[in-house]
Amino acid sequence: MRSIGRRPARCFPFRTVKVRWQKPGRSTGRFVSFGRCTFGRVDRTDLARRIYTAAHLTGTFTLRSGVVSHEYFDKYRFESDPQLLADIAASSAALVPDGIDALAGLELGGVPLATMISQATRLPAVYVRKQAKTYGTCRLAEGAEIDGRRLCIVEDVVTSGGAILDAASELRARGARLGPVICVIDRESGGREKLAADDLELFALYTMSELSAAAAGA
Repeated sequence: MRSIGRRPARCFPFRTVKVRWQKPGRSTGRFVSFGRCTFGRVDRTDLARRIYTAAHLTGTFTLRSGVVSHEYFDKYRFESDPQLLADIAASSAALVPDGIDALAGLELGGVPLATMISQATRLPAVYVRKQAKTYGTCRLAEGAEIDGRRLCIVEDVVTSGGAILDAASELRARGARLGPVICVIDRESGGREKLAADDLELFALYTMSELSAAAAGA
């Protein structure tokens, strides 16, 4: 499935406590407020620019591969901004299909996203560790039982999809049934195809190309 970014709607649909699913381009005019942050209608292009502005850094950076780059995308910058995270969550909530029992946020970046999307959708969240604890409850997924439940995996950025595939294997081994994966950014680096090969459909709020195009048009 293509990113929702390629759909023609200018503004994202959104979920509220009463509205479980909105088709692209439709809204009810309602919004939900939590403290100083408001979940409501979000302009797609404006949100893309804000994400890019918050997370795009220039300088000299050594990447995990060892390559030196003069650009870097720091995903934690958009997750640490309260209103920006709330707007991302409100928009991402529309990607969650019906029939999901819980959101599964992957350590580390998927955890704040799953928490905020849970607030917007009223679906429970579970938090998936990279490895199960070796003490206490010895759980891989914290917060709720997953056996027999249909989960929607939540991740911040998808590159190769490796971390998602690892988590999916562990969740399935513990009895979870998996729906689609949702993420904020698809880096368009092969992750979508690798997930599809494991029967995991990726719903991305944006592709990296869409973010760059929105920033260039600012």
